[in-house]
Amino acid sequence: MSAKAKPVTPEEALDPSRALVPSVQRVNEMRVSKGFWPKIRRTASRIPFAGQALSVWFAARDPETPAAAKGLMLGALAYFVLPVDAIPDIFAGIGFTDDAVVITALIATLGTHIKRRHRDQADAALERLRQD
Repeated sequence: MSAKAKPVTPEEALDPSRALVPSVQRVNEMRVSKGFWPKIRRTASRIPFAGQALSVWFAARDPETPAAAKGLMLGALAYFVLPVDAIPDIFAGIGFTDDAVVITALIATLGTHIKRRHRDQADAALERLRQD
């Protein structure tokens, strides 16, 4: 982000109507690149949608995925990564419900951009995480 750029709040970064604004995309990409792997490592064994989140991660990093789809994917992954969300993740049993809904809605909307290779990469990564 440049020195003159207006800071983007978490609410702005996660606003679907702003997901494709370049500055918001950059912020989401930064948050996801820093926070995704630490969070997925901590939670992979506890959340049933870990494979889907990983497939979205791999699709968002694929150069063949269209920019608009990447922007929305990064917004969904940023929602998963950020500690501020509708239902805090610390609540056992229901804490990840909102994250699951966001990932599921994204896949329902943009599932055609999540290819078999992304799912295969996600399965392999999930297997490695479970072995650790």
